[in-house]
Amino acid sequence: MWYAIEGYDGEHALDRRKATRERHLERLATLRDLGRLLVAGPCPAIDAEDPGPAGFSGSIVIADFASLEEARAWADADPYVEAGVYTRVEVRPFRQVLP
Repeated sequence: MWYAIEGYDGEHALDRRKATRERHLERLATLRDLGRLLVAGPCPAIDAEDPGPAGFSGSIVIADFASLEEARAWADADPYVEAGVYTRVEVRPFRQVLP
């Protein structure tokens, strides 16, 4: 089943995000390579493709997991959680309707 994972950046998290980005992307690439990633990306903190020093308000990942517990465990092990980029992570089932 698909699960939506939303991580919310804390204050002044941009430097931690940049320092941890490669490890974060490696985990997403693994899901992609297994055919389990629908979409993933950051949410700019301002209305701009490149938010510069404003950074990001968080990220969204929609991926396939066997259960809600598995999705939560995967989200809890994210390098952004470990590095303190995310102050909060929400995981909930997602049902794709379109496209």
